[in-house]
Amino acid sequence: MTRWPLPAPMQRALQLAAQAAGEGEVPVGAVVVRAGRIVGEGRNAPRALHDPTAHAEIMAIRQAAAHLGSERLGGCELWVTLEPCPMCAGAIIHARLDRLYYAAPDPKGGAVAHGARLFDQPGCLHRPEVYCGMGESESVGLLRTFFMERR
Repeated sequence: MTRWPLPAPMQRALQLAAQAAGEGEVPVGAVVVRAGRIVGEGRNAPRALHDPTAHAEIMAIRQAAAHLGSERLGGCELWVTLEPCPMCAGAIIHARLDRLYYAAPDPKGGAVAHGARLFDQPGCLHRPEVYCGMGESESVGLLRTFFMERR
């Protein structure tokens, strides 16, 4: 358990992840922040929307881009409860997000510190600053509970 208060964006991402779990979706939540204000948020919804691209990060990026009126999200940061997959890491690159904060690593499906490590590839068009671990125990707890209930 975290010994200090989590930053508000990660708290909100964890709330969104819990909502996703309550809807039968894998518990992942994400928020896009600009100048300390949430400008986009999302939670996993591929089953509900019948859309394999409806990952939390994609939903948050889409909402932020619409809110800000631009496909480029410079000056923004993404807070997410799980290490982004290759699709979401690619969206982070194309959105030109300045920073990525993720709670839990994903050795099987992640593409930031694991797997493809997209930001480390020579052809990567943009590399955000990456910070991991804030809210890890909370995120892992949500994921473990979710998958234990389904086994």
